[in-house]
Amino acid sequence: MIETSPSAPARVDVVLPCLDEAEALPWVLDRIPAGWRAIVVDNGSTDGSADIARNGGAYVVHEPRRGFGAACHAGLTAATADVVCFSDCDGSLDPALLPAVAGPVLDGSADLVLGRRRPTTLGAWPAHARLANLELARLIRRRTGLRLHDLGPMRAARREELLALDLTDRRSGYPLQMVVRAADADWRVTETDMPYHPRTGRSKVTGTWRGTWQAVRDMRAVLGEPPVTAPAVTATTVPGAGR
Repeated sequence: MIETSPSAPARVDVVLPCLDEAEALPWVLDRIPAGWRAIVVDNGSTDGSADIARNGGAYVVHEPRRGFGAACHAGLTAATADVVCFSDCDGSLDPALLPAVAGPVLDGSADLVLGRRRPTTLGAWPAHARLANLELARLIRRRTGLRLHDLGPMRAARREELLALDLTDRRSGYPLQMVVRAADADWRVTETDMPYHPRTGRSKVTGTWRGTWQAVRDMRAVLGEPPVTAPAVTATTVPGAGR
């Protein structure tokens, strides 16, 4: 991957929230599409992840406030490209496939695209996490009307429109709040299949009971929020499309 400065123009910025991902980072950064910029948001790593990311050509942002949402939002505010992608940097998702996620946003046919995880092995996605995701998809459908199958961590949208959603969750509810508020704003939300591999290392969320419970609590709080009126994405946005 070619190193870029924070002020250098990039076609797409890729936000990679990071907490102790030293083992997977080199592979992840090497898979970033040419001409796109990786923004690694270090969320308090103690394994040298920030230095590895910097040496790998990424623009590194330090976010001292712990939380997945805090890291994602710090990356979003640091981004300068018109289109921003998000992805995990644990090796479970291949950044080389990001163009398939960002493509509909770049060509104007969608406002938010989610990568629907398709496990490549039985161990890639624990059964309890998969079942929880199915229930979450059902609750999202009931709350928003969106017929999604997965709250995928790989996603793409336009930066200014994302900022206009005024996302407030700074923990595990951040990706869900993004989808819910996008639906409230009549965004065109779609999903596309993405192979999902076993992650490198233990998950900070589904790998622990505490992480799982915290995620459930955060997401319940988001689903309980009243609808928030946000600006329409563009004059060409089709109300209710993707539902």
